[in-house]
Amino acid sequence: MELTIALHRAFNSPEDALIWDVSHQCYTHKLLTDRYKNFSTLRMHGGISGFTKKKESPHDFFDNGHSSTSISSALGLLEAWQHEGRKGKAVAIIGDGALTGGMAFEALSHAGQISKNLIVVLNDNQMSISPNTGSLSRYLSRLTMTSSYQNFRHTVDHIVDKIPYFNKHLGNFIFRLKRGIKGMFLTNNLFIDLGFEYVGPLDGHNISELEHVFEHVKKLPRPVVVHVVTRKGRGFSFAENDPAKFHGIGPFCITDGTVEKADKVSFTEVFGKSLVKLAEKHSNIAAITAAMTKGTGLDEFSKLYSERFYDVGIAEQHAVTFASGLAAGGMIPVVCIYSTFMQRAVDQIIHDVALQNLHVVLVFDRAGVVPQDGETHQGMYDIALMRSIPNVSILAPCSAKDLEYCLAWAVEECNGPVVIRYPKSSCPSQEFDFAPPVSVISATPAISASDSGSASFAPSDSVKSGFLVPCSEFAASLSPAENKKTEKKILFVCTGGFFSETLNAARILLMKDIETDLYVLRFIKPFNYEELAQIAKKYDGIVVAEDGVALGGIGEEVKCMLLSEGIKNVTVKAFPDRFLAHGNRSEICADCGMSPEDLAQAALDLLK
Repeated sequence: MELTIALHRAFNSPEDALIWDVSHQCYTHKLLTDRYKNFSTLRMHGGISGFTKKKESPHDFFDNGHSSTSISSALGLLEAWQHEGRKGKAVAIIGDGALTGGMAFEALSHAGQISKNLIVVLNDNQMSISPNTGSLSRYLSRLTMTSSYQNFRHTVDHIVDKIPYFNKHLGNFIFRLKRGIKGMFLTNNLFIDLGFEYVGPLDGHNISELEHVFEHVKKLPRPVVVHVVTRKGRGFSFAENDPAKFHGIGPFCITDGTVEKADKVSFTEVFGKSLVKLAEKHSNIAAITAAMTKGTGLDEFSKLYSERFYDVGIAEQHAVTFASGLAAGGMIPVVCIYSTFMQRAVDQIIHDVALQNLHVVLVFDRAGVVPQDGETHQGMYDIALMRSIPNVSILAPCSAKDLEYCLAWAVEECNGPVVIRYPKSSCPSQEFDFAPPVSVISATPAISASDSGSASFAPSDSVKSGFLVPCSEFAASLSPAENKKTEKKILFVCTGGFFSETLNAARILLMKDIETDLYVLRFIKPFNYEELAQIAKKYDGIVVAEDGVALGGIGEEVKCMLLSEGIKNVTVKAFPDRFLAHGNRSEICADCGMSPEDLAQAALDLLK
């Protein structure tokens, strides 16, 4: 908060551009730029975004949401302004966590090369989402803890402030003198070597000192890094003590910091517990994440098997290629990253994993619709991105037990690269259970309902598509109206992450006396089209529901395949070709025509 206030005092936004990396930290900026009156709608459907947003304010220059981009964006904007003769300054505010991303170093190198008067504010709080690790974090700590320079700096500042009349005129001289003295103590400074002036480390909570420094550095003709040291959550003890918990937090109790915990288990929690069980059996399993230990459910694994756990920082590309090296050496790496961030490593998946046909398990958390975070965090592109890559298998579990089996199959039976994707949501509850037996394609072993309330499916190498769920397996809770069903029959074909919505749509049709079955796509790739075609011929209409984008998704291919088999009464429901704003899961689905009611109506339209 203090850093933001000092920046707005020293710079003249929007004539000067303040560009926030990731922009989770932009709330104070929004309050200071005429959004206070709407702040109660933050991250709510139809409300203001939790990130910077161009359409909200001229003070927001980019729609940010991913890390390590601010220096590149600011440098490009500054270069364009200078071509136009515009005199504004460009300030990139980047955290030490985001600085672990390789793109930030590429931008630093370029900025130093072309020597533009870019200002980079490094907000060093020793915190990304998981605690920072690695040599860069230690390097920044060394800069921060140079007591000899700190003592000198504070002594000089104190003396100058005491000199009447001359203190303002001495400002520029003292500023340059301190830079020279600093060079004596900090001879190996990365930023200086890259062509930047370096100022700091400064107390990031001292507004007057920060404002004083910014007034000076904005006059420098060269690129400069201003290194400030802050404490995440400062001023609120619960956030100070648990910054990871309070990163992107929802509603909580102000008096004690408690967050209401949902009763249902999430896919993320199931994945974390399942991987720990597998690691007990297989000593060559390794877990990798990119600064998301808690967010991906790997905190228990990191404590129990620290020698096999790797948090590489915000470096998704490195995480995937590092995993390929582990696999080449005989380990079984499990890389868990949010779907939206895995987009940054598509080349590494193709070149370093798939091309080599290495046994790397890629786990895409937050696949499909992602609530509250909005456009930058939606995870609905991974199906279209991954399906075209040779050698890659793609699994989409629909329940807690299904995720356990899919992960076991990926680790113990698959020989090449495999993707497992699941949504940011709770696993289907007891209400959505279906009782055994359920017939499964390819004569796989029997299926039963687990004690925990989630549907369980026995894994088999022969399962290359999905499984059929007859309406009789989930209609028990409905009224007797189902006994007078029409002769018309509907088949829903859904990806695993969209199972709950599709199941609700099927129940809507059952209440309208229309017999409806589900075919759940456990395997998105490879896929046994012949078996699905044989099943589909028994129905009067087929609705394919996919929690991914329509263009390039599995739905359009299923429809083409069925058409080639003479099955024409098919419609595909998937997400449209546009970026989706924030809201809860139900609101986003409704906005896109993907709610259970929309799916049911699509089936009724087919029957007409």
